[in-house]
Amino acid sequence: MITIIPAIDLIEGRCVRLSQGDFNRQTAYGGDPLEMAKRFEDAGLKRLHLVDLDGARTGQVVNLGVLERIAAGTGLQIDFSGGIKGVADVKEVLDAGAAWVSVGSMAVKNPAVFKACLATFGPGRMILGADVKEEGRVAVNGWLEQTETSVYDVIQQYYDLGLQQVFCTDITRDGMLQGPSVALYRDMVDRYPGLDIIASGGVTSLEDVTALDAAGCKGVIIGKAIYEGKIGLDQLALYNPQNKEAL
Repeated sequence: MITIIPAIDLIEGRCVRLSQGDFNRQTAYGGDPLEMAKRFEDAGLKRLHLVDLDGARTGQVVNLGVLERIAAGTGLQIDFSGGIKGVADVKEVLDAGAAWVSVGSMAVKNPAVFKACLATFGPGRMILGADVKEEGRVAVNGWLEQTETSVYDVIQQYYDLGLQQVFCTDITRDGMLQGPSVALYRDMVDRYPGLDIIASGGVTSLEDVTALDAAGCKGVIIGKAIYEGKIGLDQLALYNPQNKEAL
């Protein structure tokens, strides 16, 4: 059974969502991120994807205080991303209460540093964020920079080192509410048995969640569809392992 992972994206401490990673196409949803996280927890969800968009854009962690508040104020297992540049940043984020640290740009541009993080904290605490934009090539630095590197090449070098989880966003679908790239994720699941593939981008309905579950994804990140009422938290609660023992 797939795990539902709601997303909170942060700019200046506020909940926002971008369309296709474009900072000029953002929608602010207002409210306190902690209160939003509590709503997810009250619905029975167990995990949270917390993205520091300020950090992703500037190259340094900015919204650490929000992470600390949510970690102290809820029992959610949080993965945190954005602005992570080295071992010291990872330690700071884990010490602030994150269960996992998700890294994208560093893993692509500074593989030696990411490997050092895997060795220091263990592959169980690090998540690879391998986000694709064009022809399966990875985008980094808050999706502002398109590389020539294949997503499969990035995954392979860390898969061999014991990597356990990968987040993959099809950027062309992120925030567009047009459905996820099911075929992409099915291919990843087939290529990397034993690796937890977590899908992100485009999820609009429970049918999308079911399709990703059938494709073998271990998790799905949902943001805009929740905030805009396309999927109700009561519906997502049906996928909660407390309610369905299949997990």
